[in-house]
Amino acid sequence: MNQNWFLRKYEDGSTFGPVRFDQIARWAATAQIAPHDTLSNDQQTWMKAPMVPQLGMDWLVELTSEHYYGPTTLGALQEFIRLGEISGETFVINTCNGARQKIREMPQLWETAQADLGEAQTEIHLGDPVGPRVARMSIRLQEQIRDLEQSLQEERRALGESDQRYLELERKYQELLRRVGA
Repeated sequence: MNQNWFLRKYEDGSTFGPVRFDQIARWAATAQIAPHDTLSNDQQTWMKAPMVPQLGMDWLVELTSEHYYGPTTLGALQEFIRLGEISGETFVINTCNGARQKIREMPQLWETAQADLGEAQTEIHLGDPVGPRVARMSIRLQEQIRDLEQSLQEERRALGESDQRYLELERKYQELLRRVGA
């Protein structure tokens, strides 16, 4: 880990480095490394950042019941809270043990993030090279609309099937009443 490392951003291919691994870890902890970004210590062999266990990218953020962001770090979760991308009601999943819980149920994370919201963050790391910008995890509005329309269509289909079943049962019920009354 004492070697020089390089970060390649997935979205635009820009490369940062060489930097020491502790800088890579700081970038990961401040949401500057996204799940699809890659790392290398030789610029020949690249691996996705979550595959480096020392970064602690062990958390998935549940954006919707079918969309997730991650894996990412606890520090990145704090940054996303600060940016307003997630709230205390957002569910996260620990990829190491499968535990699913709301951010609010993680007191150390939630309370630290809330304290950070109340303070101006003016911390500057002197000597740190300029790093990548903070990753964003919002899914596009069009994707949300498409998913909601699909869910609505499925619910309408299920409602139509239920209505058909109800009418069939009502018909059978009325038929049985006529037989009993005859």
